[in-house]
Amino acid sequence: MSKGDSLILVEETRPMAQSQKSVKKREAILRAAIEIINAKGFAAATMTDIAAAIHLRDAALYYYFPNKQALAFAGHQRSLERFEAILAVVEAGGGQGLCKLRRFLSALLDDAVTNGPQLYFGDSSYLDETQRQAIEEWTARLSKRLERFLEEGMADGTITACEPSLVVQLLVGMLIWLTKWTPTTPGLTNERLLEAIETTALQGLAKA
Repeated sequence: MSKGDSLILVEETRPMAQSQKSVKKREAILRAAIEIINAKGFAAATMTDIAAAIHLRDAALYYYFPNKQALAFAGHQRSLERFEAILAVVEAGGGQGLCKLRRFLSALLDDAVTNGPQLYFGDSSYLDETQRQAIEEWTARLSKRLERFLEEGMADGTITACEPSLVVQLLVGMLIWLTKWTPTTPGLTNERLLEAIETTALQGLAKA
């Protein structure tokens, strides 16, 4: 390979490397923002807090997101993307309604360990009207898909009669806020969380 060819290869590789680095940095910003907004609330969380959490200057943060509202909107989008991806895998796996619900809850907890918590999408009041409508419509579509697990369970006899929409709101709210409720529990693991969920929620849903 000639020197000229080497220079061309370097120039072609550099933008890709920079792009990958930018994607990783953006994901790190979103993860920090979600954790801080969940912990403090949108109003109390600041761009300075978020930048400091990942050792960035404020100016570097504004390179990726023009303001806190845009960052929160991106956090909602990323959380819903993760939620939807998990739903799709569980749906593709088939099975009875209660089995699907268990697999979904387990996968959501595993995802939180790998990718951090999801932004609580029960509250999008701080977004502008267009952003809020997009998140609310997306959330409603995903909730309906999760409700189908309960409806299927009632139909196949694995889940007792219930109001799927209310149960879904309770389960999702509980799961997304677990990292806020239980951060100081000694030796906390997904297995312990699933056991607690099984005791408090799924056993109540399971049809005797």
